[in-house]
Amino acid sequence: MDPAIISLVVLAATVGLFLWNKLSVGVVAILTTLALYATGVLDARQALAGFGDPVVVFVASLFVVSEALDATGVTAWAGQAIAARTGSGRRQLLVAVMLLAGLLTAVVSPNGSVAALLPMVVVLAVRNGHAPSQLALPLAFAAHAGSLLALSGSPVNVIVSEAAAADGHGSFGFFEFAVLGVPLLAVTIAISAYLGPRLLPAASAGSPLADLSRHAGALAGHYALQDGFYRLAVPPRSPLVGTPVPAHDPPAVRVLGVQTVDGAAAAVGRTVEAGDAIVVNGPAEAVIGFAARWQLDVRQRPVGGDELLTRESGVVEVVVPPRSELVGERVFPGMVRVGSLVILAVRHLGKESGARGTVLTEGDSLLLHGPWAVVDSLVDHRDVLVVDAPDQVRRQAVPMGARSAEALVVLGVMVVLLATGVVPPAVAGLGAAVAMVALRVVTPQHAYRAVSWQTVVLLGGLIPLSTAISSSGAADLLARGLLRVVGDLSPYLLLVAIFLVTAALGQVVSNTATALIVVPIAVAAAQAAGTGVEPVLMTVAVAGAASFLTPIATPSNMMVMGPGGYRFGDYWRLGLVTMLAWLVVALVVIPLVWPLR
Repeated sequence: MDPAIISLVVLAATVGLFLWNKLSVGVVAILTTLALYATGVLDARQALAGFGDPVVVFVASLFVVSEALDATGVTAWAGQAIAARTGSGRRQLLVAVMLLAGLLTAVVSPNGSVAALLPMVVVLAVRNGHAPSQLALPLAFAAHAGSLLALSGSPVNVIVSEAAAADGHGSFGFFEFAVLGVPLLAVTIAISAYLGPRLLPAASAGSPLADLSRHAGALAGHYALQDGFYRLAVPPRSPLVGTPVPAHDPPAVRVLGVQTVDGAAAAVGRTVEAGDAIVVNGPAEAVIGFAARWQLDVRQRPVGGDELLTRESGVVEVVVPPRSELVGERVFPGMVRVGSLVILAVRHLGKESGARGTVLTEGDSLLLHGPWAVVDSLVDHRDVLVVDAPDQVRRQAVPMGARSAEALVVLGVMVVLLATGVVPPAVAGLGAAVAMVALRVVTPQHAYRAVSWQTVVLLGGLIPLSTAISSSGAADLLARGLLRVVGDLSPYLLLVAIFLVTAALGQVVSNTATALIVVPIAVAAAQAAGTGVEPVLMTVAVAGAASFLTPIATPSNMMVMGPGGYRFGDYWRLGLVTMLAWLVVALVVIPLVWPLR
C-alpha cells in the first residue's frame, strides 16, 4: 500500500483514539509510533527520533523552570502584588488578573500560570463579593493569549518555529510571537471585561479552593499559641546533671517537660542527664536568668506569629492516623519530633491540650514547625496525615521565598539567550533547568516530578507522525484536498480554512497534538498555493491557542471548571465570541507582518 495512504489511515486512527478518549494520550502516541514502524512507513531510527528531538528537550526543560518560579513564590508574589494594588471592582480586578496571567504564561506556560493564580483569583472574587465564575474562565483565556507573547509560552510555538526553520525560512524570534500576542491579549481582556457579565454564569464555586494566604494567623488562633517556649540544652558542665528538674525556680519560669537524647519525653521524676533538652516558658528575663544559673544553653526561643511562615521555615498541621507509631507516645510543646520539627501545640480529643504533656491517640492533631524541606517530607510520612499541603501553603503564603532571587536570575539569563539566539532553544532551556537544580532552587526529585511526562511522551510519539505525513506525500494529498475546497480565490481563504480546521481539532485534541498533525498539511498547502509559509504557520499557532469551546480542550480550561462552578456548556458562549475575534485579529495582523506572497 502507498505510504501516503498508510500515513492517512494512521492519522485517522490516531484522531479517532483521541476522540474516543478511552486510552491515555501517551498510549495513543506510542501506538502511533509503533504503527508507523510496523507498516514500514518509517524505519526504527525515524520512528524513535521524536524522543530525542530538540523540541521535546526544550519543552521538558521549561516545566522545570516554571516549577522553580512557582515553588519559590515568585508567582505568588506577583499575584499578591496585583491584589494589593487593584480595587475591589469586578472590571478592575479582572483586567489586572488577566494581564498578570498573560505575562506569567509567557515564561511559565498556560497550565502553570493558571495553577498558580487560580486560588488567589477565587479568594479575591469571594472577598470582594464577585462570583468566581466571572473571573476564572477569563483567567484561562488570558493564559491562552499570553502563550503567544514569547516562544516559551507554549509547545505549539516551538513546533511552528521549528517547522519554519526546517522549511528554510529561519525560526521565529523569541518575542516575534508578541506581534500577535499583544493584540490578542488586549482583545481577550476587552471581551471578558465588557461581555463577560452577559456570557458567563453568575455561579458560585463548585469546589472552593482553600485560602491559605493567612494560614499562619488561622493556625495560631486555632491552637491558642500565646506564650511560646524556650528549649534549653543541658551540657555536661551543668549543675543540673544528676538532679531532678527544678520546678518553678524561679516562680516565673515553668518547666513544660524534658526531652531525652533519643527524642522521648523523660519520665516524671527522672534525673537530668547531659544532652537532655529542658523546655520552659515564662518572661524572657526570667528564662535567661534560669539558664545562666544552671549553665544551660538556649537553643530555641519562642516562635512568634510572623516567624511561623518564613522563607526558610514553615508550619504544618498533621493528624495522627490509626496504627501510627505515634499512638501512645507522650509529647508536649517544645519537643523535637518527626524529623527535626518542633511541636508547637497539640490538640487532644478535639481540645487544645496547653503546655501539659499529652499521650497521643488516633485523631489527635499536632502543629509542627521547622525547615521547609522537612515539612515537605511529611506528605509521604506514614505516621501522620498532613491537613494542608505544605507546597500549597508555601506558594500562597510565602511570596518570594528561599532561592527566589536565584530563580529570577536564571530565568533572566534564559530569556536573554532565547531572545538573542546565541544558542539553540533546547540548549538554553536545558541549561536553565540544570542551573535551577545546581543552585538548589529545586531538588533533582522535584525537577523530575515537575516535568509533565505525558506531554513529553505525546510529543515524542507524534513527531514521527508529523514526519510521516510530510515525507510520505500524505500532506500533499490533504493540502490538495484543502485547496480544492478553498480554491485559488484568495490566500485569506486559505488562512481561514487552516484556522478553522486547527481550532476545531483543538477543542477535542490537545493543541500540541493538533499542531503536530496540522503543521505539515498547512506547509504543503501554502507551498501548493504559492502562499508564504510563515503566515500559515503563525495562523496555526494562533488557532492552536484558541481552545475556548470545551473544558477538555486544555488542562487550564479543566482547572477552572470546579472552582468556577462551570458546566460543560458554559464555555462556548464566551469562547466562541473570543475565537471569532482572534480570527479577525489574525487576518488583520498576520499579512501586515508576514507577507502572504
